[in-house]
Amino acid sequence: MRGAYRARLALNVLNGSTLAGILVAAAGRAKLSRARDGLVVAVGYRFPVPPAPAFCLGNVIVTRLDAQGAGNAGTLLAHEARHATQFACCGGVTMLPLYFLAAGVSWLLTGDFGSQNIFERRAGLAEGGYTERPLRPALTRLAGPRRSSSASQPR
Repeated sequence: MRGAYRARLALNVLNGSTLAGILVAAAGRAKLSRARDGLVVAVGYRFPVPPAPAFCLGNVIVTRLDAQGAGNAGTLLAHEARHATQFACCGGVTMLPLYFLAAGVSWLLTGDFGSQNIFERRAGLAEGGYTERPLRPALTRLAGPRRSSSASQPR
């Protein structure tokens, strides 16, 4: 395991976010299995919330998929692995209010919780199943017409 993944694992164990992930997975009756890079994948999660097909808490990726489905979901799991790194960088479960704030800002700007959410953008929008949405029409009108960067450069 690379040093960066070892550091992520240690930070997420120390900051409690991995323990939170294990507890949530257990509450949702998911089966835990080791994955690469110090991650744990919890398959068969049974609670209806959150509605996403997968989510991450610390180094634990929780999903409703079965083991075979998770094995075929490499792109989604890579997206969730980036969230594990974000948990380490944000100090653990303190990332959750930051994430929800970013989701709220994204919804205000676009009507979508993920499109402008900095955490989802940094983890890879498309890989997480999100699509880029334009700003709400009222915000686009408020911003006014945009000039190209070459037009604003002096000649």
